[in-house]
Amino acid sequence: MSRISWDQYFMSQSHLLALRSTCTRLAVGATIVREKRMIAGGYNGSIAGGVHCSDEGCYVIDNHCVRTIHAEMNALLQCAKFGVPTEGAEIYVTHFPCLQCCKALIQSGIKTVYYAVDYKNHPYAIELFEQANVKVEHVELEKVPYEDHIKKLQFVSELIDRLSETKDLDEKELLELKRKSELYFA
Repeated sequence: MSRISWDQYFMSQSHLLALRSTCTRLAVGATIVREKRMIAGGYNGSIAGGVHCSDEGCYVIDNHCVRTIHAEMNALLQCAKFGVPTEGAEIYVTHFPCLQCCKALIQSGIKTVYYAVDYKNHPYAIELFEQANVKVEHVELEKVPYEDHIKKLQFVSELIDRLSETKDLDEKELLELKRKSELYFA
């Protein structure tokens, strides 16, 4: 058996972290790495001890869930909490970072962003990464046993989100659909 590459190793870790996500809209994981060593990991979810979207639904304002802290932010905050420097580190993220996470990554000194899935890649985020000389590289995750599980859960979550936009279902019906989908993938 051959060993997996460093990129696949760290990207797999990020996908594994995404399985801890409590966000019902999109499960994201992030792993911060320095000198081929993982220094922090994060997934998107609520504040520690807070109400989770997976329990009570998303708290959406202007089409964004304000209850969720993004995976990249959680990983950076973990470093801050424990005094771990991020200057010159790399981050492996399951999805392309949003604009706010892009700015936080740049300010924290991250020098390389590896991402597996294009997700609303904001043109200004791309521009900011270029201005800050942050290398951005697409690293597709090779097939892993739990990948189909994640894709199915994301697909179902996207379908439920689309249903919620049509206003054909009331909030109670949507919450029941989300609950059933989470039980199916538990």
